[in-house]
Amino acid sequence: MAVEAHGIDLVPIIALLGAAIVAAPLFQRLGLGSVLGYLAAGVVIGPFGIGLVTEPAQLLQIAELGVVMFLFLIGLEMRPSRLWSLRSEIFGLGLAQVVLCGLLLTGVGVATGFPVASSFVAGAGFVLTSTAIVMRLLEERRELATPAGQRIVSILLLEDLAIVPLLAVTAFLAPIASGNEAQGDLDLHAIGIGTLAIVGLVIAGRYLLNPLFRLLANVPAREVMTAAALLVVLGSAWAMQLGGLSMAMGAFLAGVLLSESIFRHQLEADVEPFRGILLGLFFLAVGMSLDLGVVAGNWAMILFYVAAYMILKALAIYAIARLFRSPHDEALYRAVVMAQGGEFAFVLYSAALAAGIISGEENAILTAIIIVSMVLTPLAMAILKRVQRSGPEQAPAGEIPPGLHPSALVIGFGRVGQIASQFLLARGHEVSIIDTDIEVIDVAREFDFKVYYGDGTRLDILEAAGVGHCAIALVCVDDVEATTRIVRLIKDEFPQVPVLVRANDRRHALDLIRAEADFHIRETFESALRLGEKAIEMLGAKPEEIAAYGERIRARDRQRTAVELEGGHLAARGLFSGRADQAAIDLRAEPSREI
Repeated sequence: MAVEAHGIDLVPIIALLGAAIVAAPLFQRLGLGSVLGYLAAGVVIGPFGIGLVTEPAQLLQIAELGVVMFLFLIGLEMRPSRLWSLRSEIFGLGLAQVVLCGLLLTGVGVATGFPVASSFVAGAGFVLTSTAIVMRLLEERRELATPAGQRIVSILLLEDLAIVPLLAVTAFLAPIASGNEAQGDLDLHAIGIGTLAIVGLVIAGRYLLNPLFRLLANVPAREVMTAAALLVVLGSAWAMQLGGLSMAMGAFLAGVLLSESIFRHQLEADVEPFRGILLGLFFLAVGMSLDLGVVAGNWAMILFYVAAYMILKALAIYAIARLFRSPHDEALYRAVVMAQGGEFAFVLYSAALAAGIISGEENAILTAIIIVSMVLTPLAMAILKRVQRSGPEQAPAGEIPPGLHPSALVIGFGRVGQIASQFLLARGHEVSIIDTDIEVIDVAREFDFKVYYGDGTRLDILEAAGVGHCAIALVCVDDVEATTRIVRLIKDEFPQVPVLVRANDRRHALDLIRAEADFHIRETFESALRLGEKAIEMLGAKPEEIAAYGERIRARDRQRTAVELEGGHLAARGLFSGRADQAAIDLRAEPSREI
């Protein structure tokens, strides 16, 4: 980025932001998806377009952190038990797809006259589907949590893992390609470093990260937790990179290790904004990297290989899907959404270029083939969407796949939250519970309650905790102002979610009614009524008399609430001086301030 005498050159930054806010909504409106919008905008403003941004390679290095953060968030959703349940899809379905696609695409290069080594590198790079594009498409279509979406995620995980052995194979092919096979010895040093990096990350994630976040949770500065979340993501990615492994896999592993942490929702909320921005920049940078000169000079070759690779890969994916007993619609959907090459191909091609397996011109052509296939994927998805009304097993709007989202969200796990949640848990409902008191969370976990750290007054925390998918939300925090703020926030952003809330006193109850809470109860009202009923029972009152008094007190309370809402506090005071409907409130005792 250029720095002039008068300061920083803001033109590239303005160009990036302007292109993003124009292209993404426009292409989204056209039904083509935001990914294609970012790619097209990158082509326009890049060095091969109008030239507002001239250094896409540097931007791409920074923007790749968006993919890293995306994998971290996926890891947070993949608890070890859930990951283990997907083992057959990851190492069965995923491995079968990678092997078959790799053989077919390598065969294309060999059949068209290229050496085996370069043909393998070219085909293997195209086998690695774009995690960023596919995950973004699944996210936009709300298919990430469906069974079909989970199978695609499993395959993507295997492909991300495959970059490590593919880089190793590339290193072995280098001496073969150059005719010096003596250089193909096994690099035990590199393997040892990679193993130590994984072991170190697992140990740190299991024994160090939770104590660190417990310490920082007591610091009132919110930005400290955000900085810690970024440190975890970038630190784990860096550790894997030092070990010669994928940065994205390091972030994914860190996410898996923290998936059972009480700070899971807080981490997700803190990382999400950076992920979205950097992922958009990633697609912009990919679009800017498309060398239009190379495309123009080799357009026939590029179009041939794009068509051959995408068609053969789609056919292989469809065949594997059917072999593993997926329905026709799901198999076709998977074949279309995963038919492109991905961002890890750039890493593999760069390694092959450095090893002398491919030339600089071949690297540029292969990169162009990958980018063109990425551009075509949203178009292919738009066409498929017109052919099929929706993707396979897509959850209708408002309907949540069972077991994937909580039935209820409980905010605050003090006295009230603990008791209220027991009804939900006893009936077998999936409950998401958040609180900001570390001691309460620790004690709850000792009794097998899964309580997570999170501030309910933050919209991003509520979204991470699943409020948008809940059938009901219970607000049980002690702080009066925080309670009202949470209710308003939920009803403003998620009006379809019923909110049940504990009120501190009458004045607080009126605030909650104005905030459109669906149900509220004052914390002392019902207990005071039961106490009064028991008192007159012991003084000789009959059951029907006790019930009548109780109903009359409740009726008066409802009437006073209505009057205060309509006419204010003075009108309500008139209710108790005998100037209101005396038949409804004929009680001798002056009521307390609470009542």
